Amino acid sequence: MALQTAAEIRALIARHKRWDVIFGIIGILCLAIGLLTFVTLFVDMLLDGYTRLKPEFFTEFPSRRAGQAGILSAWIGTTMVMIVTAVVAVPLGVAAGIYLEEYAPSNWMTHVIEINISNLAGVPSIVYGLLALGLFVYQFGLGQSVATAGLTLALLILPVVIVATREAIRAIPGAIREAAYALGATKWQVVQGHILPYSTGGILTGVIIGMARAIGETAPIITVGALTFIAFLPPSPVGAEFPFLSFEWLKSPFTVMPIQIFNWTSRPDPAFQANAAAAGFILVFMTLAMNGMAIWLRYRIRRNIKW
Repeated sequence: MALQTAAEIRALIARHKRWDVIFGIIGILCLAIGLLTFVTLFVDMLLDGYTRLKPEFFTEFPSRRAGQAGILSAWIGTTMVMIVTAVVAVPLGVAAGIYLEEYAPSNWMTHVIEINISNLAGVPSIVYGLLALGLFVYQFGLGQSVATAGLTLALLILPVVIVATREAIRAIPGAIREAAYALGATKWQVVQGHILPYSTGGILTGVIIGMARAIGETAPIITVGALTFIAFLPPSPVGAEFPFLSFEWLKSPFTVMPIQIFNWTSRPDPAFQANAAAAGFILVFMTLAMNGMAIWLRYRIRRNIKW
């Protein structure tokens, strides 16, 4: 009986090991298919647009002549919109995440807020565009400006930043909090001296991934009035007179990289298709660079932390 039981156990273990191997093979195949698809599209964009990847492509305005068209206004507009997005979304998202995780009482209202934040992270981006159109453009009178676009994308990534902040804080062992409280630290001292330093890697990762999502969004930007063709730059944020800062650029019309790509892909001329491929390659490269920076920062910060 004992021998039969041992044989059955060995057979059960062998069967489960076979399923582990099968699942591993299926996972590798799925990863290979996804990775191969991405690499194929990435290389295809590079082959189609490599002739346009020259310094002039970054320093010229869009033009009706494909050979003279560039992405100057698009990449500068993207940079300015991302600055507004980061300035608004990062402090609000991190502060909200810290409050919900460390300060908020555990009651039905907090649970409702947490559920809605998680749901908002999956809402289609066009919904945020419609909300921003009614709120920022018509209600607040900000118009079709850089400020409106930045605030719209800030709303879009705010749930992502909040969720990433909470998950990073939850990963910190409770013993660290208990040790700090045992030494007489206040809640804010615990948050400032222990929670934030140890969770910085996870928070930065969530922020950069959210920004990488925002940089490629098209639907909400179109909804709030991004221009498809613009041959001028917003005013400089640096002024000639004291206090040497100007915020007129926040009120300026704008365009961004996804809108410029959309404009070029809608034209039948193959030369514009090459421009779109080159701009798409640059946009994907920027997104990959941001994700790579998130991975590097997380690794660097975690390596320097001494538990």
